[in-house]
Amino acid sequence: MPLPSPPDLGLSPEQELLRATVREFARRDVAPRAKAIDAAQTFPTESWGQAAELGLLGATAPAEYGGAGLGLAELCIVGEELAAACLSTAATVLHQADMVVGRIARHGSAEQKERWLPGLIDGSVIGCLAMTEPEAGSDVMSMRTRAERSGGGWRLDGTKTFITNGPVADLALVYARTGGAEERRLGLFAVPTDAPGFARGRKFSKMGWRGSPTGELVLDGCEVGDEALLGGPDEGRAILLAGLDSERVLMAAESVGVAQGALEVALDYARERRQFGRPIGEFQLIGGKLADMYTETEAARALTWTALARVEAEASGSRELASAAKLMGGDVAMRVTTEAVQVLGGYGYIDEFPVERYMRDAKLMQIGGGTAEIQRFIIARGLLA
Repeated sequence: MPLPSPPDLGLSPEQELLRATVREFARRDVAPRAKAIDAAQTFPTESWGQAAELGLLGATAPAEYGGAGLGLAELCIVGEELAAACLSTAATVLHQADMVVGRIARHGSAEQKERWLPGLIDGSVIGCLAMTEPEAGSDVMSMRTRAERSGGGWRLDGTKTFITNGPVADLALVYARTGGAEERRLGLFAVPTDAPGFARGRKFSKMGWRGSPTGELVLDGCEVGDEALLGGPDEGRAILLAGLDSERVLMAAESVGVAQGALEVALDYARERRQFGRPIGEFQLIGGKLADMYTETEAARALTWTALARVEAEASGSRELASAAKLMGGDVAMRVTTEAVQVLGGYGYIDEFPVERYMRDAKLMQIGGGTAEIQRFIIARGLLA
């Protein structure tokens, strides 16, 4: 039995309708497929098509290109509701909607928007954002992928890793150095994955997020024209930094969603499972766990929406608050899902119930998008500045 939506988020009637629509989609269609895509480690094709029909892939794109023209708050609603059913599906959909569509919508030229947005919005084109490298994870500015002038365009060389949607993408937005080794100059390039010199490396077998394919991309003399460059050759760093806060708030919302999903399963089980002649939820130790899980989930949700408001307003301290929301969200998701497994006992440890999948999925929320340790560093640096 789902818990009611928190009454104090200040959602508009349109946002409440969005929440109800995505919740119904997630519970009716996404949740029943989650176990299968996790076991097979396959892309959520059916849910992807339905998400496109609902306008979720193009949520942030302008209406003139077929998008919904929505903002970060709406994406957080989508992320929370989808993650409560299947974090793999939530991650795959939001990667397209924010990391790919959002960047082209905000930073692309009219020609780039005309070329790429319609297919990305209707789901016929799958996109990925290629930033992380084998030697550049938390220290992203140490990336080695280079873009050098070649004839009338650019030649790209390098390897990207841990790329969401990478194994299935038709379009990769690739960050690459456009200056010398000591310069902090980056460009962002829209690269079709069938371009000469572009290849896919390994597809990773993961502990969690198994229905969201992740892999390596290899650029070996990959030739693209000037029309592939989003913004100028020196604008990639600004684009990268501008997207970090929204990415972290979205990951916080997804963390809240997976915690919420685990809590709901644990509550239902605690009501129905009987030991010593009564429901286990009536035992103080189990009731205390449920109370703590609820309290932490609501606290993480409140911090996420506070950070969201700060980021949307581009207010002072938004970076630290976005990191705080991601940090707390990831830690809460891990604790709540682990406790859900404990509440279910032996049944929590087998895949008859989804809590073991929730727990495996939750771990990445403390790693991806900047580790928990990096978030603490960002917060402390901002406080001490």
